[in-house]
Amino acid sequence: MRRFNTALATLALLMPAPALAQTWPDHAIRLVVPFPAGGPTDIIARVVGQAMAEALGQPVVIDNRGGAGGVTGTDQVARAAPDGYTLALTSAGALSISPSLQRMPYNSTKDLAPITLVAKVPELLVVPATSPSKTLEDFIAAAKSKPGAFNFASTGPGGMPHLSAELLKAIAKIDMVHVPYSGAAPAVTDLLGARTDMMFADIPVLLPHVQAGSLRPLAVGSAQRVSMLPDVPTTAEMGLPAVEAENWYGIVAPAATPPAIVARLNATIVAALGSPQVREKLVPIGAVLVGNSPDEFRAYILSEEKKWAEVAHVSGAKLE
Repeated sequence: MRRFNTALATLALLMPAPALAQTWPDHAIRLVVPFPAGGPTDIIARVVGQAMAEALGQPVVIDNRGGAGGVTGTDQVARAAPDGYTLALTSAGALSISPSLQRMPYNSTKDLAPITLVAKVPELLVVPATSPSKTLEDFIAAAKSKPGAFNFASTGPGGMPHLSAELLKAIAKIDMVHVPYSGAAPAVTDLLGARTDMMFADIPVLLPHVQAGSLRPLAVGSAQRVSMLPDVPTTAEMGLPAVEAENWYGIVAPAATPPAIVARLNATIVAALGSPQVREKLVPIGAVLVGNSPDEFRAYILSEEKKWAEVAHVSGAKLE
């Protein structure tokens, strides 16, 4: 299949780059979302896909292909014809975390062409509203005083919420017990009932409960504070700059996609991310919009892969 894709790309590259960019696209583009409908990846893909369709003059069809933490759908794109008509809006897990946790069917930067980093969504560290910990310093002090007595919830082994807490454990030198769940909903339910002590998760997942006063935010794992929670300090402000944990989402194409198409996709998506229409839909749900070059995105994927591989190695995190 990859040889077939390479042959297609070679034929496409025989066309002059300007001509190729002018003739593409002439029919609908499939944007694979390697997660079920309704989640953060799907929401971002639909907003960005609509803006792309308006700019390119062709429909952008969202195709939800969930499975294996985003790996299944992303692999379908790695194996697709490199003609610019099959893309994926995928996540940190499928591109930079899973390679350190399992044998992968693709290489994130060799079998895929990075187009642009679309958005980052910082991880928010919360405790139940009934917790005696009012600050991150309080929580760390309590955990140090009782090694192994505290636990943390996650959305499943090897996910960003899990590894974010493992990063905190390593940097703050605290001992906590991991309690994995089969998704965000059951994890948050037990946290609300104080059956677990702490959790990292994407801001959109936790924000309604924070606003309702049922969960207390202690820190956000980004370099800067976020607009929807301006009073919540960053982990850096709390003396833990290495505990930077952000989920992120980017668009990729099959590796041999012609450079002219990659360049046009990049320009189209970056312009969309700067538009008021896209910003007014995504910023309120906690997305920090980015939009960078393919080379910058490739370097970011590799840096994140190295970072989370080290966390997985130190913590012994594995997929179950």
